[in-house]
Amino acid sequence: MINEQYKKMLEGKSVIRELSEFATARGKEIGYENVFDYSLGNPSVPVPEKFTEVMIDLLKTKSSIELHGYSPSLGIASVKEAIADSLNRRFGMDYTGNHIFPTTGAAGAVAHAVRCITHPGDEVLTFAPYFPEYNLYINMSGAVLKVVPADTENFQINFEKLEEMLNEKTAALLINTPNNPSGAVYSGETLTKLSELLMRKQKEYGHDIFIISDEPYREIVFDGVEAPYVSKFYDNTLSCYSYSKSLSLPGERIGYVAANPRCTDAELISAMCGQISRGIGHNCPPSIMQLAVAEVLDLTSDMSIYEKNMNILYKELTDLGFSCVRPGGTFYIFPKALEEDAVAFCKKALKYDLILVPSDTFGVPGYFRMAYCIDTEKVERSLEPLRRFVKENY
Repeated sequence: MINEQYKKMLEGKSVIRELSEFATARGKEIGYENVFDYSLGNPSVPVPEKFTEVMIDLLKTKSSIELHGYSPSLGIASVKEAIADSLNRRFGMDYTGNHIFPTTGAAGAVAHAVRCITHPGDEVLTFAPYFPEYNLYINMSGAVLKVVPADTENFQINFEKLEEMLNEKTAALLINTPNNPSGAVYSGETLTKLSELLMRKQKEYGHDIFIISDEPYREIVFDGVEAPYVSKFYDNTLSCYSYSKSLSLPGERIGYVAANPRCTDAELISAMCGQISRGIGHNCPPSIMQLAVAEVLDLTSDMSIYEKNMNILYKELTDLGFSCVRPGGTFYIFPKALEEDAVAFCKKALKYDLILVPSDTFGVPGYFRMAYCIDTEKVERSLEPLRRFVKENY
């Protein structure tokens, strides 16, 4: 007999993926260059040239077994050490390779992290707006996801609601900064206040409360700002990273969990992740990808394109009367819709070949997300249909 849980999930497919599929189908009708597809957060800038050179060199100089054989279950030791060294240089940490566990992207990292520090029935809190797949990452681990309502003034943390929701069943907070979908970057002040609150609650409840920090957009920040490194603020932090965005490698599925050396049982986290992999079949990423990223850890793709696109859209949206918090990073912008029903708003936009994602599944009704990881030329051409959409409907 088939599993009814997964069968029922077919009724609730990802809205983002459905819109992306619609855009692809529409592109076959009118040419995809004429579809202004702001649905999917798929990096649009090339990988660094150095990465391509490293891949070619590896294929020419390393043995087939080294490149394509099984990785050790806890990851390649030299790669783990290189990641630790890079984090230590950049953020003043003191990781060793033993604190790093390579994963298949940030999704794999979160899947491992939540299983490391929760038991069935434990609660994990996250903050609206949030990436909708968190529901699956957390709830299908046996833990329960609870969503703290948004602070829509600036999309920092709503501490009043957080304090109301913290309780003895809280095992972890899952945070995402820079944030998908709002583009907000949590400030040092926000992270300091969060750390102080959680340290106080750990003492009150008599057990650890971890932060699972989902950080795939860490390098995409604007206006010269650097995203604060969460583990610097709170000891019980597991950092979940992906090279999908920083190196434009989403299809290669490579990231890691980094256990703060001062967290509870820090020396065991990586080994525990290896055991979790046995249970969920979410084993290490390919050996060749581990070896390749280890050579370009301090490089990124050209992120300036995303900032340019953001500035174009932010100006146009605000000129048209949209209420919008200026993104501090990522490649998303999250304006308030011009009517209460964001689904209806985005449906009307389809008539103008504008593919916008309604905010309901992000936990904040009445907004919409635009993923502006598309060519700048296309962003500029989308402005006229955006103007017509607003003028003719609102």
